[in-house]
Amino acid sequence: MNTQTEEMTLLDVAEPIQHPAPAMQQTGALAANSPAAMMMSALSQGVSPEQIGQMMDLQDRWEQREAQKAYNAAFAAFKAEAVRIVKGKKVEDGPLKGKSYAELHGVVDAVTPALSRHGLSASWKLTRDDKDWIEVTCTLKHVGGHSESVSMGGPPDAGGAKNAIQARASAISYLSRYTLKAICGVAEGGDDTDGNTPAPDELMQPARDAAMGGSEALRAYWKTLSEGARAALKAELPALKEAAKAADAEGAKA
Repeated sequence: MNTQTEEMTLLDVAEPIQHPAPAMQQTGALAANSPAAMMMSALSQGVSPEQIGQMMDLQDRWEQREAQKAYNAAFAAFKAEAVRIVKGKKVEDGPLKGKSYAELHGVVDAVTPALSRHGLSASWKLTRDDKDWIEVTCTLKHVGGHSESVSMGGPPDAGGAKNAIQARASAISYLSRYTLKAICGVAEGGDDTDGNTPAPDELMQPARDAAMGGSEALRAYWKTLSEGARAALKAELPALKEAAKAADAEGAKA
């Protein structure tokens, strides 16, 4: 048998090479005093399944608390950046001509970089979509697992010359903008106050948007307000009513 044949024969009959099984990757070291570490120690001592279940529940609660603490620390760091939202869109006509507000993309562009630096991200879901009522929920999540949400609802924005789809899209954009500001705890800046003390933006901007939806939308918004909120908006009410009447007139022409 020549040398090449011998080598081939030896390869055919050789024992297969045994590769060691890859070690399970460790996803994270357990703190020595964590419930999970104590549970593993208890397992080795013959603890009952009922007790193990109780320990697992304890571990879940512990992890949730740790995630919430991480979220709170990240949110505090985000707030320390003092994100400013500029009202970059001016109203071109109607009783509110010359007033400014921030569009949805302006709010998103302002908060997203600071949120990302601290492991936070925001997203929306349409949580109610009825013919006469739309609800949007904004959720702020942290990479550690904890999240918090805020919801806001309202009727479709039927003011002006909007068709049915545009009315719903306008309402969703409005609700997305305000739920994002609410969950992030930010407000718009840059109003021209003309020397007067302005109504809080959290009240004024929704009131303006409601007025743009017509008199019925403004009345519906007004009914949701507390006595204090109504008092804060009292000085702006005439202009809001005029804006609502103008929106009604535009809707009648459509």
